[in-house]
Amino acid sequence: MQAELQALENTNTWDLVDHPPDKNLMSCKWVFKVKTYSDGSIERYKARLVARGFTQEYGIDYEETFAPVARLTSLRTLLAIAASKKWFIDQMDVKNAFLNGDLDAEVYMQPPPGYSCPPHKVCRLRKALYGLKQAPRSWFAKFHDTIAQLGFTSSTYDNALFIRRNDHGTVILLLYVDDMIITGDDSNGISELKQFLNLHFEMKDLGSLSYFLGIQILSCDDGLFLSQAKYASDLISRAGLTDCKTESTPLETRAHFTPLDGTPLEDPTLYRQLVGSLIYLTVTRTNIAYVVHLVSQFMCAPRSTHFAAVLRIIIYIKGTIFHGLHYSVDSPLILRAYLDADWGGDPTDRRSVTGFCIFLGDSLISWRSKKQQLVARSSTEAEYRAMADTTSEIVWIRWLLGDLGFPQSSPTDLFCDNRSAIQIAHNDVFHERTKHIEIDCHITRQQVVRGTLHLISISTIDQPANLLTKAHHPGHFRTLVSKLKLVSSLPT
Repeated sequence: MQAELQALENTNTWDLVDHPPDKNLMSCKWVFKVKTYSDGSIERYKARLVARGFTQEYGIDYEETFAPVARLTSLRTLLAIAASKKWFIDQMDVKNAFLNGDLDAEVYMQPPPGYSCPPHKVCRLRKALYGLKQAPRSWFAKFHDTIAQLGFTSSTYDNALFIRRNDHGTVILLLYVDDMIITGDDSNGISELKQFLNLHFEMKDLGSLSYFLGIQILSCDDGLFLSQAKYASDLISRAGLTDCKTESTPLETRAHFTPLDGTPLEDPTLYRQLVGSLIYLTVTRTNIAYVVHLVSQFMCAPRSTHFAAVLRIIIYIKGTIFHGLHYSVDSPLILRAYLDADWGGDPTDRRSVTGFCIFLGDSLISWRSKKQQLVARSSTEAEYRAMADTTSEIVWIRWLLGDLGFPQSSPTDLFCDNRSAIQIAHNDVFHERTKHIEIDCHITRQQVVRGTLHLISISTIDQPANLLTKAHHPGHFRTLVSKLKLVSSLPT
Protein backbone atom coordinates (compact mmCIF):
# COMPACT_ATOMS: atom_id res chain seq x y z
CA MET A 1 0.00 0.00 0.00
CA GLN A 2 2.80 2.39 0.84
CA ALA A 3 4.44 1.81 -2.55
CA GLU A 4 1.15 2.59 -4.29
CA LEU A 5 0.61 5.76 -2.23
CA GLN A 6 4.16 6.84 -3.01
CA ALA A 7 3.50 6.36 -6.72
CA LEU A 8 0.33 8.43 -6.44
CA GLU A 9 2.24 11.25 -4.77
CA ASN A 10 5.11 11.09 -7.27
CA THR A 11 2.69 11.59 -10.16
CA ASN A 12 0.77 14.41 -8.40
CA THR A 13 -2.42 12.42 -8.79
CA TRP A 14 -4.51 14.79 -6.67
CA ASP A 15 -4.68 18.09 -4.84
CA LEU A 16 -6.23 18.34 -1.38
CA VAL A 17 -9.05 20.89 -1.53
CA ASP A 18 -12.36 21.76 0.08
CA HIS A 19 -15.28 19.92 -1.45
CA PRO A 20 -17.50 22.15 -3.61
CA PRO A 21 -21.07 21.41 -2.47
CA ASP A 22 -22.38 21.20 -6.04
CA LYS A 23 -19.85 18.56 -7.16
CA ASN A 24 -20.12 14.78 -7.06
CA LEU A 25 -17.85 13.12 -4.48
CA MET A 26 -16.64 9.58 -5.16
CA SER A 27 -15.33 7.05 -2.70
CA CYS A 28 -12.42 4.68 -3.34
CA LYS A 29 -11.12 1.31 -2.19
CA TRP A 30 -7.99 -0.82 -2.08
CA VAL A 31 -7.73 -3.87 -4.33
CA PHE A 32 -5.19 -6.60 -3.61
CA LYS A 33 -3.85 -9.22 -6.01
CA VAL A 34 -1.12 -11.86 -6.09
CA LYS A 35 0.81 -11.55 -9.36
CA THR A 36 2.30 -14.78 -10.70
CA TYR A 37 4.76 -15.85 -13.37
CA SER A 38 3.82 -18.10 -16.29
CA ASP A 39 4.78 -21.18 -14.24
CA GLY A 40 2.43 -20.19 -11.42
CA SER A 41 5.10 -19.06 -8.94
CA ILE A 42 4.49 -15.81 -7.05
CA GLU A 43 6.02 -12.69 -8.57
CA ARG A 44 4.81 -10.11 -6.06
CA TYR A 45 1.93 -8.96 -3.91
CA LYS A 46 0.22 -5.95 -5.41
CA ALA A 47 -2.02 -3.26 -3.92
CA ARG A 48 -3.89 -0.76 -6.07
CA LEU A 49 -6.09 2.18 -5.15
CA VAL A 50 -9.23 2.18 -7.26
CA ALA A 51 -11.84 4.92 -7.57
CA ARG A 52 -15.48 3.83 -7.42
CA GLY A 53 -16.17 5.12 -10.89
CA PHE A 54 -19.69 3.71 -10.97
CA THR A 55 -20.76 6.73 -8.90
CA GLN A 56 -19.62 9.18 -11.59
CA GLU A 57 -22.30 11.14 -13.44
CA TYR A 58 -22.24 11.55 -17.20
CA GLY A 59 -21.79 15.14 -18.31
CA ILE A 60 -20.60 16.21 -14.86
CA ASP A 61 -17.36 14.37 -14.14
CA TYR A 62 -16.93 12.31 -17.31
CA GLU A 63 -17.99 12.21 -20.97
CA GLU A 64 -16.18 10.05 -23.54
CA THR A 65 -14.83 6.75 -22.22
CA PHE A 66 -13.79 4.58 -25.18
CA ALA A 67 -10.13 3.61 -25.50
CA PRO A 68 -8.79 1.13 -28.07
CA VAL A 69 -6.75 -1.95 -27.24
CA ALA A 70 -4.99 -4.15 -29.74
CA ARG A 71 -7.16 -6.80 -31.35
CA LEU A 72 -6.07 -10.35 -30.67
CA THR A 73 -6.02 -11.01 -34.41
CA SER A 74 -3.52 -8.16 -34.71
CA LEU A 75 -1.42 -9.78 -31.98
CA ARG A 76 -1.40 -13.14 -33.73
CA THR A 77 -0.66 -11.50 -37.09
CA LEU A 78 2.29 -9.59 -35.65
CA LEU A 79 3.67 -12.72 -33.98
CA ALA A 80 3.30 -14.70 -37.22
CA ILE A 81 5.26 -12.01 -39.10
CA ALA A 82 7.95 -11.85 -36.42
CA ALA A 83 8.33 -15.64 -36.46
CA SER A 84 8.56 -15.74 -40.25
CA LYS A 85 11.13 -12.93 -40.38
CA LYS A 86 13.05 -14.17 -37.30
CA TRP A 87 12.61 -10.82 -35.56
CA PHE A 88 13.43 -10.47 -31.89
CA ILE A 89 10.34 -9.68 -29.80
CA ASP A 90 10.63 -7.66 -26.60
CA GLN A 91 8.05 -6.98 -23.94
CA MET A 92 7.64 -3.97 -21.69
CA ASP A 93 5.15 -2.91 -19.07
CA VAL A 94 4.15 0.58 -17.91
CA LYS A 95 3.98 0.93 -14.14
CA ASN A 96 0.84 2.71 -12.93
CA ALA A 97 -0.02 3.49 -16.54
CA PHE A 98 -3.33 5.25 -15.93
CA LEU A 99 -1.68 7.75 -13.59
CA ASN A 100 0.04 9.24 -16.64
CA GLY A 101 -3.28 10.30 -18.15
CA ASP A 102 -4.43 13.88 -17.61
CA LEU A 103 -8.02 14.63 -16.62
CA ASP A 104 -10.06 17.36 -18.27
CA ALA A 105 -13.15 17.11 -16.06
CA GLU A 106 -13.41 18.13 -12.41
CA VAL A 107 -13.39 14.91 -10.40
CA TYR A 108 -13.47 14.80 -6.59
CA MET A 109 -12.77 11.78 -4.41
CA GLN A 110 -12.71 10.98 -0.72
CA PRO A 111 -9.20 10.46 0.72
CA PRO A 112 -8.16 6.80 0.53
CA PRO A 113 -8.16 4.60 3.65
CA GLY A 114 -4.78 4.79 5.38
CA TYR A 115 -3.91 8.18 3.91
CA SER A 116 -3.39 11.02 6.38
CA CYS A 117 -4.71 14.42 5.36
CA PRO A 118 -6.21 17.51 7.02
CA PRO A 119 -9.84 17.15 8.14
CA HIS A 120 -12.65 18.15 5.78
CA LYS A 121 -10.33 17.95 2.76
CA VAL A 122 -11.01 15.87 -0.35
CA CYS A 123 -8.91 14.87 -3.34
CA ARG A 124 -9.39 16.73 -6.59
CA LEU A 125 -7.98 14.30 -9.14
CA ARG A 126 -5.44 15.58 -11.65
CA LYS A 127 -4.52 12.19 -13.08
CA ALA A 128 -6.60 9.30 -14.38
CA LEU A 129 -6.82 7.09 -11.32
CA TYR A 130 -7.72 3.44 -11.90
CA GLY A 131 -11.47 2.91 -11.72
CA LEU A 132 -12.46 6.20 -13.34
CA LYS A 133 -14.65 5.77 -16.38
CA GLN A 134 -12.41 7.97 -18.52
CA ALA A 135 -9.09 6.59 -17.19
CA PRO A 136 -8.33 4.21 -20.10
CA ARG A 137 -9.11 6.91 -22.65
CA SER A 138 -6.92 9.48 -20.89
CA TRP A 139 -3.99 7.06 -20.69
CA PHE A 140 -4.24 6.04 -24.35
CA ALA A 141 -4.41 9.68 -25.46
CA LYS A 142 -1.28 10.44 -23.42
CA PHE A 143 0.61 7.46 -24.86
CA HIS A 144 -0.51 8.22 -28.42
CA ASP A 145 0.65 11.84 -28.22
CA THR A 146 3.94 10.88 -26.56
CA ILE A 147 5.02 8.16 -28.98
CA ALA A 148 4.07 10.35 -31.95
CA GLN A 149 7.00 12.58 -30.94
CA LEU A 150 9.35 9.75 -31.95
CA GLY A 151 7.79 9.43 -35.40
CA PHE A 152 5.39 6.57 -34.71
CA THR A 153 1.97 6.56 -36.33
CA SER A 154 -1.10 4.65 -35.26
CA SER A 155 -2.40 2.09 -37.74
CA THR A 156 -5.67 3.07 -39.38
CA TYR A 157 -6.90 -0.51 -39.01
CA ASP A 158 -5.88 -1.05 -35.38
CA ASN A 159 -5.34 2.14 -33.40
CA ALA A 160 -3.34 0.33 -30.71
CA LEU A 161 -0.70 -0.72 -33.26
CA PHE A 162 2.09 1.85 -33.68
CA ILE A 163 4.51 1.73 -36.60
CA ARG A 164 7.63 3.63 -37.60
CA ARG A 165 9.23 2.91 -40.93
CA ASN A 166 12.38 4.65 -42.25
CA ASP A 167 15.60 3.93 -44.14
CA HIS A 168 16.97 1.95 -41.20
CA GLY A 169 14.04 -0.46 -41.05
CA THR A 170 10.74 -0.98 -39.28
CA VAL A 171 9.80 -0.84 -35.60
CA ILE A 172 6.35 -1.98 -34.47
CA LEU A 173 4.76 -1.55 -31.05
CA LEU A 174 1.53 -3.26 -30.03
CA LEU A 175 -0.23 -1.84 -26.96
CA TYR A 176 -2.79 -3.64 -24.82
CA VAL A 177 -3.69 -1.19 -22.04
CA ASP A 178 -0.29 -1.04 -20.24
CA ASP A 179 1.36 -4.12 -21.74
CA MET A 180 3.33 -3.76 -24.95
CA ILE A 181 5.19 -5.85 -27.49
CA ILE A 182 8.04 -4.32 -29.49
CA THR A 183 9.51 -5.94 -32.59
CA GLY A 184 10.92 -5.14 -36.01
CA ASP A 185 14.08 -5.37 -38.10
CA ASP A 186 15.68 -2.15 -36.79
CA SER A 187 17.56 -3.11 -33.61
CA ASN A 188 18.90 0.41 -33.07
CA GLY A 189 15.41 1.80 -33.50
CA ILE A 190 14.08 -0.62 -30.89
CA SER A 191 16.78 0.46 -28.43
CA GLU A 192 15.96 4.10 -29.14
CA LEU A 193 12.27 3.41 -28.51
CA LYS A 194 13.00 1.74 -25.17
CA GLN A 195 15.13 4.66 -24.03
CA PHE A 196 12.42 7.08 -25.11
CA LEU A 197 9.73 5.20 -23.18
CA ASN A 198 11.90 5.03 -20.06
CA LEU A 199 12.39 8.78 -20.29
CA HIS A 200 8.66 9.57 -20.40
CA PHE A 201 7.11 6.77 -18.31
CA GLU A 202 8.11 4.49 -15.47
CA MET A 203 8.74 1.29 -17.40
CA LYS A 204 9.55 -2.32 -16.64
CA ASP A 205 11.64 -4.11 -19.29
CA LEU A 206 10.53 -7.74 -19.27
CA GLY A 207 13.07 -8.87 -21.86
CA SER A 208 12.21 -11.35 -24.59
CA LEU A 209 8.51 -12.09 -24.99
CA SER A 210 7.48 -15.17 -23.04
CA TYR A 211 4.12 -14.47 -21.36
CA PHE A 212 1.55 -11.96 -22.61
CA LEU A 213 -2.11 -11.60 -21.60
CA GLY A 214 -2.20 -15.13 -20.23
CA ILE A 215 -0.59 -16.54 -23.39
CA GLN A 216 2.70 -18.40 -23.11
CA ILE A 217 5.00 -17.74 -26.08
CA LEU A 218 7.84 -20.20 -26.50
CA SER A 219 10.57 -19.26 -28.96
CA CYS A 220 12.33 -22.18 -30.64
CA ASP A 221 14.48 -22.80 -33.71
CA ASP A 222 11.50 -23.47 -35.97
CA GLY A 223 9.38 -20.51 -34.87
CA LEU A 224 7.01 -19.56 -32.06
CA PHE A 225 4.63 -21.72 -30.05
CA LEU A 226 1.59 -20.06 -28.44
CA SER A 227 -0.36 -21.81 -25.70
CA GLN A 228 -2.48 -21.10 -22.64
CA ALA A 229 -1.39 -24.11 -20.61
CA LYS A 230 -1.24 -22.27 -17.27
CA TYR A 231 -4.60 -20.61 -17.91
CA ALA A 232 -6.10 -24.00 -18.82
CA SER A 233 -4.58 -25.62 -15.73
CA ASP A 234 -6.12 -22.96 -13.48
CA LEU A 235 -9.48 -23.51 -15.18
CA ILE A 236 -9.32 -27.28 -14.61
CA SER A 237 -8.55 -26.72 -10.92
CA ARG A 238 -11.40 -24.23 -10.54
CA ALA A 239 -13.82 -26.76 -12.06
CA GLY A 240 -12.57 -29.48 -9.68
CA LEU A 241 -11.63 -31.83 -12.51
CA THR A 242 -7.93 -32.39 -11.86
CA ASP A 243 -8.40 -36.15 -11.26
CA CYS A 244 -10.91 -36.90 -14.03
CA LYS A 245 -10.31 -39.08 -17.06
CA THR A 246 -10.01 -37.25 -20.37
CA GLU A 247 -12.26 -37.17 -23.44
CA SER A 248 -11.14 -37.49 -27.07
CA THR A 249 -13.43 -34.67 -28.28
CA PRO A 250 -14.96 -31.63 -26.57
CA LEU A 251 -18.48 -32.45 -27.81
CA GLU A 252 -20.48 -35.60 -28.44
CA THR A 253 -21.02 -36.25 -32.15
CA ARG A 254 -24.81 -35.87 -32.15
CA ALA A 255 -25.15 -33.38 -29.32
CA HIS A 256 -27.79 -30.65 -29.65
CA PHE A 257 -28.76 -28.17 -26.97
CA THR A 258 -31.98 -26.25 -26.37
CA PRO A 259 -32.88 -23.68 -23.68
CA LEU A 260 -35.08 -26.24 -21.84
CA ASP A 261 -32.66 -29.17 -21.66
CA GLY A 262 -32.20 -30.62 -18.17
CA THR A 263 -33.07 -28.83 -14.95
CA PRO A 264 -32.27 -25.22 -14.01
CA LEU A 265 -29.08 -24.60 -12.03
CA GLU A 266 -29.63 -23.27 -8.52
CA ASP A 267 -26.67 -20.89 -8.86
CA PRO A 268 -25.47 -20.12 -12.41
CA THR A 269 -22.39 -18.22 -11.19
CA LEU A 270 -19.89 -21.06 -11.67
CA TYR A 271 -21.31 -21.84 -15.12
CA ARG A 272 -20.82 -18.25 -16.22
CA GLN A 273 -17.31 -18.10 -14.79
CA LEU A 274 -16.25 -21.31 -16.53
CA VAL A 275 -17.76 -20.32 -19.88
CA GLY A 276 -16.15 -16.89 -19.65
CA SER A 277 -12.77 -18.54 -19.11
CA LEU A 278 -13.40 -20.95 -21.99
CA ILE A 279 -14.15 -18.02 -24.28
CA TYR A 280 -10.75 -16.53 -23.51
CA LEU A 281 -9.12 -19.94 -23.94
CA THR A 282 -10.22 -19.87 -27.60
CA VAL A 283 -7.54 -17.21 -28.18
CA THR A 284 -5.19 -20.10 -29.00
CA ARG A 285 -7.54 -23.11 -28.93
CA THR A 286 -9.47 -23.15 -32.21
CA ASN A 287 -10.49 -26.75 -31.54
CA ILE A 288 -12.99 -25.71 -28.85
CA ALA A 289 -14.37 -22.60 -30.58
CA TYR A 290 -17.51 -24.31 -31.90
CA VAL A 291 -18.63 -25.96 -28.68
CA VAL A 292 -17.80 -22.86 -26.62
CA HIS A 293 -19.99 -20.82 -28.97
CA LEU A 294 -22.80 -23.30 -28.21
CA VAL A 295 -22.61 -23.25 -24.41
CA SER A 296 -22.16 -19.47 -24.31
CA GLN A 297 -25.71 -19.08 -25.66
CA PHE A 298 -27.16 -20.22 -22.33
CA MET A 299 -25.42 -17.80 -19.97
CA CYS A 300 -28.71 -16.19 -18.97
CA ALA A 301 -30.45 -19.36 -17.76
CA PRO A 302 -28.09 -22.36 -17.85
CA ARG A 303 -29.38 -25.83 -17.06
CA SER A 304 -27.85 -29.13 -15.99
CA THR A 305 -27.34 -30.41 -19.55
CA HIS A 306 -25.47 -27.25 -20.51
CA PHE A 307 -23.29 -27.50 -17.40
CA ALA A 308 -22.45 -31.12 -18.23
CA ALA A 309 -21.35 -29.96 -21.70
CA VAL A 310 -19.07 -27.34 -20.13
CA LEU A 311 -17.48 -29.96 -17.89
CA ARG A 312 -16.87 -32.21 -20.92
CA ILE A 313 -15.04 -29.36 -22.67
CA ILE A 314 -12.79 -28.88 -19.64
CA ILE A 315 -12.15 -32.63 -19.39
CA TYR A 316 -11.11 -32.60 -23.06
CA ILE A 317 -8.79 -29.66 -22.37
CA LYS A 318 -7.20 -31.63 -19.53
CA GLY A 319 -6.02 -34.22 -22.05
CA THR A 320 -4.74 -31.59 -24.51
CA ILE A 321 -3.51 -28.99 -22.06
CA PHE A 322 -0.32 -28.20 -23.98
CA HIS A 323 -2.02 -27.75 -27.35
CA GLY A 324 -1.46 -24.41 -29.05
CA LEU A 325 -0.57 -22.56 -32.24
CA HIS A 326 2.72 -22.96 -34.05
CA TYR A 327 4.05 -20.06 -36.14
CA SER A 328 6.77 -21.25 -38.50
CA VAL A 329 10.07 -19.65 -39.41
CA ASP A 330 10.30 -18.59 -43.08
CA SER A 331 6.55 -19.10 -43.56
CA PRO A 332 5.39 -17.26 -46.72
CA LEU A 333 3.37 -14.20 -45.70
CA ILE A 334 0.50 -14.94 -48.06
CA LEU A 335 -3.11 -15.07 -46.89
CA ARG A 336 -5.48 -17.95 -47.53
CA ALA A 337 -8.85 -18.65 -45.97
CA TYR A 338 -11.43 -21.40 -45.53
CA LEU A 339 -15.13 -21.07 -44.77
CA ASP A 340 -18.04 -23.32 -43.94
CA ALA A 341 -21.62 -23.08 -42.73
CA ASP A 342 -23.90 -25.56 -40.97
CA TRP A 343 -27.34 -24.94 -42.47
CA GLY A 344 -30.12 -24.68 -39.87
CA GLY A 345 -27.97 -26.33 -37.24
CA ASP A 346 -29.67 -24.77 -34.22
CA PRO A 347 -32.71 -26.92 -33.29
CA THR A 348 -34.45 -24.00 -31.57
CA ASP A 349 -34.37 -21.13 -34.08
CA ARG A 350 -33.01 -23.00 -37.15
CA ARG A 351 -30.31 -20.43 -37.73
CA SER A 352 -27.05 -21.51 -39.33
CA VAL A 353 -23.51 -21.33 -38.00
CA THR A 354 -20.69 -19.50 -39.77
CA GLY A 355 -17.18 -20.84 -39.44
CA PHE A 356 -13.99 -19.58 -41.02
CA CYS A 357 -10.25 -19.75 -40.49
CA ILE A 358 -7.58 -17.54 -42.05
CA PHE A 359 -3.90 -18.42 -42.41
CA LEU A 360 -0.90 -16.19 -43.00
CA GLY A 361 1.35 -18.68 -44.71
CA ASP A 362 1.28 -21.71 -42.39
CA SER A 363 0.20 -19.67 -39.36
CA LEU A 364 -3.42 -19.56 -38.23
CA ILE A 365 -4.18 -15.95 -37.29
CA SER A 366 -7.98 -15.54 -37.35
CA TRP A 367 -11.08 -17.71 -36.98
CA ARG A 368 -14.71 -17.52 -36.00
CA SER A 369 -17.58 -19.78 -35.02
CA LYS A 370 -20.77 -17.77 -34.77
CA LYS A 371 -24.49 -18.16 -35.30
CA GLN A 372 -25.88 -16.20 -38.24
CA GLN A 373 -28.38 -13.43 -37.52
CA LEU A 374 -31.07 -14.58 -39.97
CA VAL A 375 -32.58 -17.91 -40.99
CA ALA A 376 -31.17 -19.06 -44.34
CA ARG A 377 -33.58 -20.56 -46.87
CA SER A 378 -30.98 -22.95 -48.26
CA SER A 379 -27.52 -24.32 -47.59
CA THR A 380 -26.28 -22.14 -50.45
CA GLU A 381 -27.59 -19.01 -48.76
CA ALA A 382 -26.01 -20.04 -45.45
CA GLU A 383 -22.63 -20.52 -47.15
CA TYR A 384 -23.00 -17.25 -49.06
CA ARG A 385 -23.64 -15.35 -45.82
CA ALA A 386 -20.62 -17.06 -44.24
CA MET A 387 -18.62 -16.07 -47.31
CA ALA A 388 -19.54 -12.40 -46.74
CA ASP A 389 -18.36 -12.51 -43.10
CA THR A 390 -15.12 -14.18 -44.14
CA THR A 391 -14.58 -11.63 -46.89
CA SER A 392 -14.93 -8.74 -44.44
CA GLU A 393 -12.25 -10.25 -42.20
CA ILE A 394 -9.95 -10.92 -45.16
CA VAL A 395 -10.25 -7.35 -46.44
CA TRP A 396 -9.43 -5.96 -42.99
CA ILE A 397 -6.40 -8.24 -42.56
CA ARG A 398 -5.12 -7.31 -46.03
CA TRP A 399 -5.34 -3.63 -45.06
CA LEU A 400 -3.59 -4.37 -41.76
CA LEU A 401 -0.78 -6.25 -43.51
CA GLY A 402 -0.34 -3.29 -45.85
CA ASP A 403 0.09 -1.00 -42.84
CA LEU A 404 2.66 -3.40 -41.39
CA GLY A 405 4.65 -3.35 -44.62
CA PHE A 406 3.54 -6.68 -46.09
CA PRO A 407 0.94 -5.85 -48.75
CA GLN A 408 -0.73 -8.73 -50.58
CA SER A 409 0.15 -8.43 -54.26
CA SER A 410 -2.15 -11.23 -55.42
CA PRO A 411 -5.77 -12.23 -54.69
CA THR A 412 -6.39 -14.14 -51.48
CA ASP A 413 -7.48 -17.75 -52.00
CA LEU A 414 -10.81 -18.44 -50.31
CA PHE A 415 -11.79 -22.11 -50.14
CA CYS A 416 -15.49 -23.04 -50.03
CA ASP A 417 -17.17 -26.46 -50.33
CA ASN A 418 -20.43 -25.12 -51.82
CA ARG A 419 -20.23 -24.67 -55.59
CA SER A 420 -23.56 -22.84 -55.79
CA ALA A 421 -22.36 -20.15 -53.37
CA ILE A 422 -19.22 -19.73 -55.48
CA GLN A 423 -21.33 -19.36 -58.64
CA ILE A 424 -23.50 -16.68 -57.02
CA ALA A 425 -20.36 -14.78 -56.01
CA HIS A 426 -19.07 -14.95 -59.59
CA ASN A 427 -22.33 -14.14 -61.36
CA ASP A 428 -24.91 -11.43 -60.76
CA VAL A 429 -27.82 -13.86 -61.08
CA PHE A 430 -31.42 -13.27 -60.01
CA HIS A 431 -33.17 -16.27 -58.53
CA GLU A 432 -36.23 -16.92 -56.39
CA ARG A 433 -34.01 -18.36 -53.65
CA THR A 434 -31.50 -15.49 -53.60
CA LYS A 435 -33.45 -12.32 -54.40
CA HIS A 436 -34.07 -11.57 -50.71
CA ILE A 437 -30.40 -11.65 -49.66
CA GLU A 438 -29.27 -8.30 -48.27
CA ILE A 439 -26.99 -6.06 -50.29
CA ASP A 440 -24.14 -6.25 -47.78
CA CYS A 441 -23.84 -10.01 -48.36
CA HIS A 442 -22.70 -9.29 -51.92
CA ILE A 443 -19.38 -7.88 -50.68
CA THR A 444 -17.75 -11.12 -51.83
CA ARG A 445 -18.83 -10.53 -55.43
CA GLN A 446 -17.46 -6.99 -55.26
CA GLN A 447 -14.08 -8.18 -53.97
CA VAL A 448 -13.88 -10.91 -56.61
CA VAL A 449 -14.42 -8.28 -59.32
CA ARG A 450 -11.74 -6.06 -57.75
CA GLY A 451 -9.26 -8.92 -57.77
CA THR A 452 -9.00 -9.13 -53.99
CA LEU A 453 -10.38 -12.67 -53.74
CA HIS A 454 -9.97 -15.91 -55.65
CA LEU A 455 -12.72 -18.42 -54.82
CA ILE A 456 -11.71 -22.08 -54.93
CA SER A 457 -13.91 -25.15 -54.50
CA ILE A 458 -12.77 -27.71 -51.94
CA SER A 459 -14.21 -31.06 -50.92
CA THR A 460 -16.11 -31.14 -47.64
CA ILE A 461 -13.83 -33.80 -46.19
CA ASP A 462 -10.77 -31.57 -46.74
CA GLN A 463 -12.43 -28.42 -45.36
CA PRO A 464 -10.69 -27.44 -42.07
CA ALA A 465 -13.41 -24.87 -41.29
CA ASN A 466 -15.77 -27.82 -40.70
CA LEU A 467 -14.29 -27.95 -37.20
CA LEU A 468 -15.94 -24.59 -36.50
CA THR A 469 -19.50 -25.47 -37.55
CA LYS A 470 -20.35 -28.95 -36.27
CA ALA A 471 -19.34 -31.86 -34.05
CA HIS A 472 -17.19 -34.72 -35.42
CA HIS A 473 -16.26 -38.26 -34.45
CA PRO A 474 -12.80 -38.57 -32.82
CA GLY A 475 -10.85 -39.67 -35.90
CA HIS A 476 -12.06 -36.90 -38.18
CA PHE A 477 -11.83 -34.38 -35.33
CA ARG A 478 -8.12 -35.11 -34.88
CA THR A 479 -7.58 -34.79 -38.64
CA LEU A 480 -9.20 -31.35 -38.71
CA VAL A 481 -7.23 -30.24 -35.66
CA SER A 482 -3.99 -31.10 -37.45
CA LYS A 483 -5.14 -29.17 -40.55
CA LEU A 484 -5.54 -26.09 -38.36
CA LYS A 485 -1.88 -26.40 -37.29
CA LEU A 486 -2.76 -26.99 -33.65
CA VAL A 487 0.16 -28.86 -32.13
CA SER A 488 1.23 -30.02 -28.71
CA SER A 489 4.37 -28.87 -26.93
CA LEU A 490 5.90 -30.60 -23.95
CA PRO A 491 6.14 -28.50 -20.77
CA THR A 492 9.47 -26.77 -20.22
